[in-house]
Amino acid sequence: MRRFTLILPFTIQILTGLLAAGMLASCSTITDSGILVSTIEEFDDAVAAAVPGDKIVLQDGVWLDTELMFEGQGTEDSPITLSVETKGGVILSGQSNLKIAGEYLVVEGLVFKDGYTPTSEVISFRRNKQTLATHCRVTECVIDRYNNPERFETDLWVGIYGKHNRFDHNYLVGKGNRGVTLAVRLDTEESRENFHRIDHNYFGQREILGSNGGETLRIGTSHYSLTNSNTLVEANFFDRCNGEHEIISNKSCQNTFKYNTFFECQGTLTMRHGNETLVESNFFFGNGKVNTGGIRIINETQTVINNYCVGLTGYRFRGGFVIMNGVPNSPPNRYFQVKDSKASNNTFIDCDHIQLCAGSDKERSAVPINTTVSNNLFLHSNKKNLFTVYDDISGITFEGNTMLHGMSAPTEDGFVAKQIPMPEDGEILLYPGVGITSIEDRATAENTGVSWYPKVELSPAFERGNTRAISPGENTLLEAIKTAEEGDVLSLEPGEYLMTKSIDLDKTISIQAVNPADRPVLLFERTSLFNIEEGGALSLRDLIISGAESPDQPGNAVIRTSRYSMIQNYTLKIDGCEFRDLDVNHSFDVLKVFRHTFADSITLTNSTFSNITGSVLSLNKETDDIGIYNVEQVVIDSCTFEKVGQAVLDLYRGGLDESTFGPMLTLNHSSFENVGKDKRNKTGSSVTLHGVQVAQIGQNTFASSTPLKLHLVVGEPIVNIEDCLFEDTPVIQDNGEPYHTSNLIYR
Repeated sequence: MRRFTLILPFTIQILTGLLAAGMLASCSTITDSGILVSTIEEFDDAVAAAVPGDKIVLQDGVWLDTELMFEGQGTEDSPITLSVETKGGVILSGQSNLKIAGEYLVVEGLVFKDGYTPTSEVISFRRNKQTLATHCRVTECVIDRYNNPERFETDLWVGIYGKHNRFDHNYLVGKGNRGVTLAVRLDTEESRENFHRIDHNYFGQREILGSNGGETLRIGTSHYSLTNSNTLVEANFFDRCNGEHEIISNKSCQNTFKYNTFFECQGTLTMRHGNETLVESNFFFGNGKVNTGGIRIINETQTVINNYCVGLTGYRFRGGFVIMNGVPNSPPNRYFQVKDSKASNNTFIDCDHIQLCAGSDKERSAVPINTTVSNNLFLHSNKKNLFTVYDDISGITFEGNTMLHGMSAPTEDGFVAKQIPMPEDGEILLYPGVGITSIEDRATAENTGVSWYPKVELSPAFERGNTRAISPGENTLLEAIKTAEEGDVLSLEPGEYLMTKSIDLDKTISIQAVNPADRPVLLFERTSLFNIEEGGALSLRDLIISGAESPDQPGNAVIRTSRYSMIQNYTLKIDGCEFRDLDVNHSFDVLKVFRHTFADSITLTNSTFSNITGSVLSLNKETDDIGIYNVEQVVIDSCTFEKVGQAVLDLYRGGLDESTFGPMLTLNHSSFENVGKDKRNKTGSSVTLHGVQVAQIGQNTFASSTPLKLHLVVGEPIVNIEDCLFEDTPVIQDNGEPYHTSNLIYR
């Protein structure tokens, strides 16, 4: 009997696709979960043969130097999917990237780490300018510290082009080099009025870049800022996204931002360019962290409603709420006047600064017009005056706003004072009639990102590891650091510790005395004792560090940063230490930094520094005058400096860029004697501050020293110098810009 086999239409479709690809080079494996590929050649063959409904699965493992070009034509009901054998099991490393082009494609489960893109983007929603992605989706993917090793080499992690694409439930953390984390690009007509959706992503920690170009999300550019993008940014979680003061930079028209949460982010959601933006039902939790901000309005027909801001400390451009001045007849890259905009039913609790007509100067002289601020709630537990008015606010109408009894209003009309109980920690305050009226949705750390990849913590974890006792001797400390784990504490017994080699530090380490009353002595025979390399952070407590055994050559340093560009910021803490005899030759520094390295903070407390031919903190290596600098915050408290040849502190930031916050300095309760008199001291000062943004200097003594020098240039710097004695020391030298002084005594 002759037998017949019935071949159904969908079976014919599958067989045709397989045959067209030469049975996928006879190497791919067809499983119940899809077409399993293990090499780039198998992947390329599978993509070339893919038809609607196919699923291409990358085999678990590390895919090194792999550039994936995922191009195809799926359908709305049957997309083509690129997935992984196990979520978290496929790592794209080295110089890898992904390009998506075509229609109805889905990508899920990829992890990029341990490398950087060889092109300008890690994930790109296009093949080239002519071949874009439409109706495509990237979901549950991870980009983890996938950074170019050069700090100021620019790339994007995600570039979205085309139309109707979705980027959702992804986890992006640790972008360290210059460039936007995620950008929506409008550089061709086919990418405008795009109706993209960016939702439920977890934007993890982004450290301070110390330069312009550190935005987490940008939609458009100034060149296309009057073009409609129509992008929806919804229910994303922004965790300590501190790259620069624009967390989100809106640079196009008709975009919507709603249900997003900003957690301890230093910066603002900024309507930098473009009109008709809707900012609705977002949450900003600053928790009192420095420079945390809320919402900044620029341009026309902007709507800010039903947002909740609490514990924000930022000022000027990064206040809890900011309405800016514009530039008359502004070019596209400057500031358009605020017109026809409104801010209604927003709640501001313990937000230190509400800024009106911010940025007012000779250029930015166009005050807001036809703008309404209504039905907002302003509460603060200890501050009476939240509002700073920089210019004429007659173009802003205030209606139905409520503030806590005893607070000051910016106008006589439009505000009513009431006695309102402050909310408990973690409580969301809904007050009848004013402020936020409803909570429809809210992004959290739990309902965003991916569930199968651990959250990355970039901040140094001092004293979170094990404590180990170390005995004196030659290189005993060096050997202990080699085997130490992240966050370990090395506790030194009394005695001498001689290092014949420099200690390269690529982890967070604390070094302290077992007995603070009998401090150990550290000596070193190389040009540096500690080299802070990528990933390093150092805390020193109750130690004596001597240069008595250092080589007789110029330019030694106790601590040195990497000679190469560093992506991860470092932290340096020194407490209760003595640095002495750094005088074997000239220009012997305590800390020597190199270009393109950056410290979140450097703290010196309760320490003495004597017989030093160089500087204590020489933070002056970014001299291109484009707003780049070496450290965000310097704290010097209760320290003694004696016979220091060059400036104790040389803190430099040049240029006129306004995109960043620092440097910031606190210098209190310290004494300077015979400082800055070495002939090689090019600053001619004991302390030089160039371009500092915030400086609090108080209760210090300068004796027989060179002067304190100030050069203030940008960003309305706040400088207070109070209760200082200058004995046999010249008066403060400055460049004529205003700063505050009180109770300065010269004799």
